[in-house]
Amino acid sequence: MSLNRSEKQAVIDEVTGLAAKAQTLVMAEYRGITVADMTKLRSEARSKGVNLSVLKNTLARRAVAGSQFDVVSDQMSGPLIYGFSVDAVAAAKVVADFAKTNDKLVIRGGAFAGKALDVNGVKQLASIPSKEVLLAQLCGLLMSPMSRTAVVLGALAKKKEEAAAA
Repeated sequence: MSLNRSEKQAVIDEVTGLAAKAQTLVMAEYRGITVADMTKLRSEARSKGVNLSVLKNTLARRAVAGSQFDVVSDQMSGPLIYGFSVDAVAAAKVVADFAKTNDKLVIRGGAFAGKALDVNGVKQLASIPSKEVLLAQLCGLLMSPMSRTAVVLGALAKKKEEAAAA
């Protein structure tokens, strides 16, 4: 189904808005994926705050022109699904996790912070823990010296009490 000029402009404006807010773009080839699997992928993406879109490549190129995702416009060919996310790792994580269980979804590349990512770059980005996990790890590192100090001071106080009792 062909879009008229105003419909194409509306799609370009919508994708330009997504690209302006997003930190990450992931592109994957979806050839051969069933409708049920694609629905499952879209549902998972929505729950993680990722916007997945199947776009005409020429419209996608026009939409990202001049943005930080312009570096991958030459890779926009073939049947692609585009994942934009505000969270730096969410799009990569959703697509990479789905690609592990469905071999028909092939990661083609992406962009993060104005740099083009290849397949391995997207997978590495997906392997970064979430913000909540990183904050918990940082909190644990900060708490560790304090808890060790408390244990040592408690043992020292117990030793002094035993010495005073004897």
